[in-house]
Amino acid sequence: MNPVTDPPPPQLQPTDANPARGVAPVVPVVLVVNAGSSSLKFALYPRDGAALAVGQIEGLQAGGRAVLRRAGLPDQPLAGPLETATDRYATALQALQQAVAGASAGQAGVAVQAVAHRIVHGGSVCRAPAVLDAALLARLEALSPLAPLHQPHNLAGVRALQGAWPGLPQIGCFDTAFHADLPEVEQRYALPRALHEQGLRRYGFHGLSYQYLTQALRPLTPRLRGRALLAHLGSGASLCATVDGRSVATTMGFSTLDGLVMGSRCGALDPGVLLHLWREGWSLDQVERLLYRESGLLGVSGTSADMRALHAAATGGDAAAQQAIDLFSHRLRREAGALVAALGGLDLLVFSGGIGEHDAAIRATLAADLGHLGVRLDAAAHAAARGDAIAPIHAADSAVDVWVVPTDEGRVAAQAAWALLDGAAPSTPTL
Repeated sequence: MNPVTDPPPPQLQPTDANPARGVAPVVPVVLVVNAGSSSLKFALYPRDGAALAVGQIEGLQAGGRAVLRRAGLPDQPLAGPLETATDRYATALQALQQAVAGASAGQAGVAVQAVAHRIVHGGSVCRAPAVLDAALLARLEALSPLAPLHQPHNLAGVRALQGAWPGLPQIGCFDTAFHADLPEVEQRYALPRALHEQGLRRYGFHGLSYQYLTQALRPLTPRLRGRALLAHLGSGASLCATVDGRSVATTMGFSTLDGLVMGSRCGALDPGVLLHLWREGWSLDQVERLLYRESGLLGVSGTSADMRALHAAATGGDAAAQQAIDLFSHRLRREAGALVAALGGLDLLVFSGGIGEHDAAIRATLAADLGHLGVRLDAAAHAAARGDAIAPIHAADSAVDVWVVPTDEGRVAAQAAWALLDGAAPSTPTL
């Protein structure tokens, strides 16, 4: 079977759309899935427009009790506690199938045409969305050490859904693809050429988010055609410099560890620290856990990886929480300055991600830090921007346009899946 050109599998809702009998028509959709270590996020996207339904299944970690959450509906407790990976994915898949079947109850039915998976690392192989087969999954599995918080779980989600719905095309959408054409000087590390040829280079991440920001802003501001700094700030955080919507530099590199301070990840770090820890007897697993799970805001504050909790603690006098916030802002300023220098100036600044969309204090701090470039915020517009809509927040006399854009990585993944189904893009990479 060719999953791109052959007819789709049976619909997951009744397909009788006879208006005379009062049965709602069926809407073809792409199911977008982001499988993580403790949650599975999903959304149903029609060919055009916003998601028809959005939800997530939480509590999938070992010993957890899974819960299905959907906007406007009460939480639905699922089986638990979950002890094995088999338990977790069986529970998640059952809940996902139920959510899809009931997603548009009382309205139109939905017919899933394909599943689009967010996959963090595509390496040098996947420079565009691709239909996932066994050979490609094996190649992607080899990249798991470069994104251990994400890649293994992304791929486990693919395999689980392949087994649950074998007739549906499974399509990978890669966070690295947006940065595939970075200038050579941005890709290279100062390492021997042989290591570069083996794939030790800078890849960049958060590409689905950056792609959405550029396509959302293109009709709204001509400044996107110039020098833009895009800030995806959340538990994972990075910056991307673009010219005419194309990535020319970014803060993340070979792995998702580089650049900014993050929720539990360290950001940029002198590699000599790792050599020191290994000489002191730390194991590879201990160092990996330190860098990915015990550092960042969590490590500095000693209490939380959540910026909201840190603001509350700092207001109450917690000095370590304030130090974590200050370090986050300081590194944000340093990395932003470096990318502005690479751009040769700045025309547009964009905030997105959980912190970027909702944390006015962090936005105001970076805007003030870039004040020497002519960045000025409109106080009222800035205070009103709460991440629920695309909003310009720059003052009338600002030399730089500043926008808050709630990201929608799922829509980008769905668009890619629809393009593949329509034969508008290559279905598989060259291996």
